[in-house]
Amino acid sequence: KTALTADDLLRSDTVSRAEIEYLRERVLNRANLIVVGGTGSGKTTFLNLISQWIPAEERVITVEDAAELRLENAHVVRLETRPPNLEGQRAVTARDLVRNALRMRPDRIIVGEVRGDEVLDMLQAMNTGHDGSMTTLHANSTRDAIHRLELLAGFAGFKGSSATFRGQIASSIDLFVHVARLPSGARKLMAVTEVLGLEGEELQLRDLFRYDSLSGQRQDLRGAR
Repeated sequence: KTALTADDLLRSDTVSRAEIEYLRERVLNRANLIVVGGTGSGKTTFLNLISQWIPAEERVITVEDAAELRLENAHVVRLETRPPNLEGQRAVTARDLVRNALRMRPDRIIVGEVRGDEVLDMLQAMNTGHDGSMTTLHANSTRDAIHRLELLAGFAGFKGSSATFRGQIASSIDLFVHVARLPSGARKLMAVTEVLGLEGEELQLRDLFRYDSLSGQRQDLRGAR
């Protein structure tokens, strides 16, 4: 089973050429990004696609529950979580692995899916020189993703205010990429959203690309202000 290419997604009308070219440029320029979507939306497929654009000479460390990412880079170190044994011991969590990855001098860290207390370490990695890192998150929109990140941070023991955590998001994440499976079964890139920063207590977001499922039209909003 080979990873889908940009051409495959263009043929299936999942993405537009402008979206592909924009995302490729941002990956090369080391944007930190999160692919968000619901169950069956193709988050991992999309993460696989964009991770193929990482320059071959870069050292990449992946953290996954099961190896689904198919990076072609020569310098990939794959780390996998491990459930506890019958005595409830010797578990290796995603948080353990992200912390280990930070000590292994990666250029980028890719976490297959953020779903627990590793969220704080992942954001810290994105904020401390590991630009170009990426992950996926189960959420139904970018706004939902931000709410979910706040919930996960709370469960992980984050003691600061919502505004403090949103400030951390603003300084860590450059782009949210929202993918969805439509009722017809078709998968679509629904939005590419840029994080502009924090204003007061609110994250300032701007959609760069948007798919309107009612009209079936794609909107390139990069020129809009």
